[in-house]
Order: sequence, then C-alpha cells, then structure tokens
Amino acid sequence: MNLDFSRIYGDIPYITWGILTTLQFTLLSVLFGFMWGTVLALFKTSPFKPLNWFGQVYTSIFRGTPLLLQIGLVYFATPQLLVFNGKPLDITPLQAGVLTFTLNSGAYISETIRAGIQAVDKGQMEAALSLGIPYRLRMVDVILPQAVKNILPALVNETTTLLLNSAQVSTIGVTDILRRASIVGAEKYIYFEPLLFAGLLYYLLAMSLAVGASFLERRLQASG
Repeated sequence: MNLDFSRIYGDIPYITWGILTTLQFTLLSVLFGFMWGTVLALFKTSPFKPLNWFGQVYTSIFRGTPLLLQIGLVYFATPQLLVFNGKPLDITPLQAGVLTFTLNSGAYISETIRAGIQAVDKGQMEAALSLGIPYRLRMVDVILPQAVKNILPALVNETTTLLLNSAQVSTIGVTDILRRASIVGAEKYIYFEPLLFAGLLYYLLAMSLAVGASFLERRLQASG
C-alpha cells in the first residue's frame, strides 16, 4: 500500500483549523434549528388548524427532499429569487449552510419536541388549565421544560447527526474540515491520508459531544 502520512504533517494544522468553522456552523444551526423546531412543534400541537396544517406540510417537505438539494436551492437559487436595487442578494456559503440546516433540522427537531410534549402527563395541562393559566404560558412554563428533559437523548442524537452532515456544506465552498482535507488532497495528489485524518477529527468531535451529553443527562436525572 502506497501510504505516507508524513506527507501531510505540515498540513495537519490547516485541516485542524477547520474544526472552528465546523463548530461555528453546527452550533448556529443547532441553536436556530431548536428555536424553529420549537415553534413548529407548537404549531403541530396547536388547536388552531391552519397552524397545525402548516407544521405538518412544512415537515413533510423538508423530510421528503434530499438535504444536498436543499443546500443547492438556498445557495444558488436565493440570489436569483431575491434581487434588491437590481442586484442579487449576496449570501455567503456559511450563511447558506446555516440557513439550510436550520430549516432542515427544525423539521426533525419539531417531531422530537412534539413527541415529548405528547409524552407529558395530561394532568399537568389540566392542572394548569384549572388555574386559569393561558395556553401560551402553559406550554412555555409547564409543558416544554418537562418535554425537553424527556427528549434530551433524541436532541443530542440530532445534534450529532447535524455535526456529521455538516460536511455536506463543503460542496458549496465552506472551508470546514472536509473541504480543507480535500484541498490538501488535491494539492498533494493524495487523498486517503488527509481524508482519514478528517474522519478522525469528526469522530473525536462526535465522541466529545456524546460524553458531554451523557454528563448533562446524569445531572438532570440527579436533579429529579
């Protein structure tokens, strides 16, 4: 086997710096995705039918089309559709990636949160209703905190999936871990070594996330 990892020693810092871009992308997408997913989950559990229908249709569209297609539409089609003062909207690859993953992950997270809401004892809602607490406050102060605690493992799994799927934004020029490894491979005419190193970085990030989530879950269980 013609393998020589010494050829990429000088490029290891360059590839490793891609962690910052990957984490920036992942954290922003998780934050906005969770916020949007919570809104969608409230839509799906709302007694107001139009909101319920919107949440269901939205989720079916984003869960029923390829993520790579969604990235391409946001990055390449947005400037075509949105024109200001005769100039197309200038959207960076990172902005396009965060927007796409926010919209996509929101659809999946909404289903997780909806399941968590429905898993909360109905007596909780009835007790809040008997106290005259408005619907919005019942959901935000009583139901959602319990739901999030119950679905924490599922949310961590979604975050890990998003972290690994973030490599797809390299296709639109985001200089994340995979993009940098591919650049090194193209320059050195070797691909196995830089891509294997990139895979190691993704693995370490995913395992670190899993360990942190396990610690948080134990703390929440201990707090009752």
